[in-house]
Amino acid sequence: MATGRRRTGRPLIGITGGDSRLPWGWWFARAAVRAHGGEPVRITPKRPQPARHLDGLIVGGGDDIDPALYSGDDSGAPAADPARDRLELALLQQALDTGIPIIGICRGAQLLNVALGGSLYPDIRQRRRHTSNRRSVLPSKKAVLRRGSRLARILGRNPVPINSLHHQAVHRLGHGLRTVARDADGITQGIESRGAALIIGVQWHPEYLPQQRAQRRLIAMLVRRSRRLRQQRLSR
Repeated sequence: MATGRRRTGRPLIGITGGDSRLPWGWWFARAAVRAHGGEPVRITPKRPQPARHLDGLIVGGGDDIDPALYSGDDSGAPAADPARDRLELALLQQALDTGIPIIGICRGAQLLNVALGGSLYPDIRQRRRHTSNRRSVLPSKKAVLRRGSRLARILGRNPVPINSLHHQAVHRLGHGLRTVARDADGITQGIESRGAALIIGVQWHPEYLPQQRAQRRLIAMLVRRSRRLRQQRLSR
């Protein structure tokens, strides 16, 4: 079955996550990728990367990132999922080296920033003044996008309603990244590469907002760019 699907030209999109018994993020992201013509494959510490060449990568949400990875001070607290940290950092490095499209979602956006040498706020709850710390998959907040940014062009709406399930956030930007979305408290909600590659991190969960056309466009763009790069690779 997998071989047959590959013959149709469907790009293979890796979607990372933890080894949860209820992988909601995977189910929603898988549906979004399939809806736009991609072939999703789940990647977790217990389900490592397939031998086949990935055409695109989505680094999903989940547990906190070990503070020792970006500040050298873990305050005595162990990483919530060190195996996942190692797996996703390796996948991100491989994706950056090969130039495939990348979207980081929530934790994935934070890890993308860390992978490129940036740092995080371990806990932003005390930094909020105008927005709530309440977590919700519903679009209860808004992100203001940087005009002219790749993310703004893809979403086609500004500001854009977003959900919020995080308490960590980007602090110092990683190399080659720029901030392209913030919320009412000035907290970074979106980052992207300064170069031509499609490398985007969003602090919210677009896969949980399929009712929004703007959010569907983000996954659609990843699949479209992945298909184009795959076709270019196979035609060489």
